[in-house]
Amino acid sequence: MGFALATCAEQAGFRLLAFDRIGSTNAEALRLGREGERGPLWVVAKQQTAGRGRRGREWATPYGNLAASLLVRESDLPPATVATLGFVAGLALREALARLFPLRAAAFGLKWPNDLLADGAKLAGILLEGEAVGTRRVTVLGIGVNVAAAPTHLPYPATSLEAMGCACDAEALFRELSERWVAFERIWDEGRGFAHIRTLWLEAAVGLGSPLTVSLGDRTLRGVFETVDAGGQLVLRLSDGRQQAVAAGEVHFGRVATAREEA
Repeated sequence: MGFALATCAEQAGFRLLAFDRIGSTNAEALRLGREGERGPLWVVAKQQTAGRGRRGREWATPYGNLAASLLVRESDLPPATVATLGFVAGLALREALARLFPLRAAAFGLKWPNDLLADGAKLAGILLEGEAVGTRRVTVLGIGVNVAAAPTHLPYPATSLEAMGCACDAEALFRELSERWVAFERIWDEGRGFAHIRTLWLEAAVGLGSPLTVSLGDRTLRGVFETVDAGGQLVLRLSDGRQQAVAAGEVHFGRVATAREEA
């Protein structure tokens, strides 16, 4: 079976460009956007040779995993509003997995800002990238899922659907994802429905109410994960009772969350 869009995605105007192997689906989608493609267009592959994650890190996509990038429909929305599409992606992917594996649905959780976990181990990552092209702005949302295999030698646990005993291939997962994306994007409604998206995301959030640390590069914050605010920022309750909103950072739970605390 090859990659294919769900019927509702086709009807909503989404198109598909599929590869067996590619350097990076995000890079290809960005290239197409620079050259005038307006979206919405999915670029998908079962293997990436030059995939990347947040902050330029390598994202390994061995053969059989899913790399899917959406060239978002062009609009004049503020970048801060577009950034909340990361929450839409997390919900769409989690719902796709829950539908494919209903008996394991409770295992799938969302970790701020951009990961999907399965039983506490990383199963998928989300990367939102954008750049100005003249007077236009090109936005690409990448989703990488460990379908057949998970990377090893990481500072955190990772897993794959194969390791979980969840029989699936990249094509079947993508088709379900393309359907669920349409549903959650409609709820999001160009940002007008983010309050509802936020509520749904919090219901699936990992670590809500638990201690965590956030690495900000030059410093580390430690506290309790209280909520996500109306702009999508993580809200941390520090030991002195103050709230701290965090727009971006590396979040760690459990044993990793033992770094020093800074107010």
